[in-house]
Amino acid sequence: MIIKFFIKPRKGVLDPQGRAVAESLKSLGFESTNKVFVGRYVEVHIEETDRDKAREMAVDMAKKALVNDLIEDYEFEIVEG
Repeated sequence: MIIKFFIKPRKGVLDPQGRAVAESLKSLGFESTNKVFVGRYVEVHIEETDRDKAREMAVDMAKKALVNDLIEDYEFEIVEG
């Protein structure tokens, strides 16, 4: 199975990288650009066939290693690999 994590800055947290990308887009002519948030995509391949166990593993991975829950939010999806 594959766990796909989508990690982004929590609402209200300063995102200087997102601001820089937004300014770059505007300077390239994309004037309607309003806000940009830069996050991370992490893909973890596991040897687990039970979806419930995979879900538990994903939450545990996020909390222990992948996500700083003070400043980041995350979502994940589990797909057959």
